[in-house]
Amino acid sequence: MSQSTNDFQEIPIIDLSLANEPASRSALLNNLRLAITEVGFLYITHHGVPQPVIQSLVGVLPKLFGSVGSEITAAEADLREQVDFATELSAWPSEIPELRSIVETYITELTLLGERFLSLVAQALDLPSDAFDTFLSDQNRLKLVHYPAVAPDSAITQGVGPHTDSSGWWTFLLQASEEHVKGLQVLNNAGDWVDVPVLPDTFVVNVGQAFEVLTSGICKATIHRVVSTGDERYSIPFFQGVRRDLTKRDATESFREHFSTPSWKNGHESDTRRAIDSPFLQGKYDTWGESQLRTKIRSHPSNGRKFYSQVYQKYIADDA
Repeated sequence: MSQSTNDFQEIPIIDLSLANEPASRSALLNNLRLAITEVGFLYITHHGVPQPVIQSLVGVLPKLFGSVGSEITAAEADLREQVDFATELSAWPSEIPELRSIVETYITELTLLGERFLSLVAQALDLPSDAFDTFLSDQNRLKLVHYPAVAPDSAITQGVGPHTDSSGWWTFLLQASEEHVKGLQVLNNAGDWVDVPVLPDTFVVNVGQAFEVLTSGICKATIHRVVSTGDERYSIPFFQGVRRDLTKRDATESFREHFSTPSWKNGHESDTRRAIDSPFLQGKYDTWGESQLRTKIRSHPSNGRKFYSQVYQKYIADDA
């Protein structure tokens, strides 16, 4: 793939059904390899998640949201509200009794999809299919997100500010709105914001910060944002979890030798083997779990103060 590919103007589409046939599997792995090393974002089709599971979750979204919440990205407030779920929960909104079953079924299906996808990623990177399995957490995260519509002359345009995903290995995003609804954009190497339109029956998949660290920057956690528009927008990101006791040493050393070989250097040195902008690597906390807790408290300060008062001030004041 040429240097100019990093200046992509559209997001590649990967058909996972090609992995089922030996004749097409090699082409799939090659296309996947290029997508995850040169772009960091991709669509996946024929993903295997049952359509009724998806539609049940999409259908419950309007009932769930009533008022705008608050989150901070890149030091500015985002115009969005969200509800976070994870693999193990005890409290659920009593007003929507069917929500627990819908969410748990969806998390189960996305967990299986994430495991299948990670196996293909390992093979695309010339590693055994189970190479990344021991790094997975027993807990994955799901967000149900609502972006309110804004007036055409509104000065508020930040649905979510520019960022890379800090929550895990990979993000599997369902854009749960009509095809005409825009908002998600990805930054290419030329500095252009590229739209990621809604494509029916797909998930948008992107590299998370932890996976970028593990692959020495070969797989890039690409900067993206959401721009508020005149359309109401719903989004459902699923974050594949990283084990909480992962240390910086394990993350940086486990595959360093593999990704330092000439075959990777020759093809990807200029752009993907750049300095990795990772709070995990640059921060003072050695485990992924504590680094993540700091990130969440700084993104949601009111909840951090309420539920983590014993460490709140330490993390808020820590700019390391």
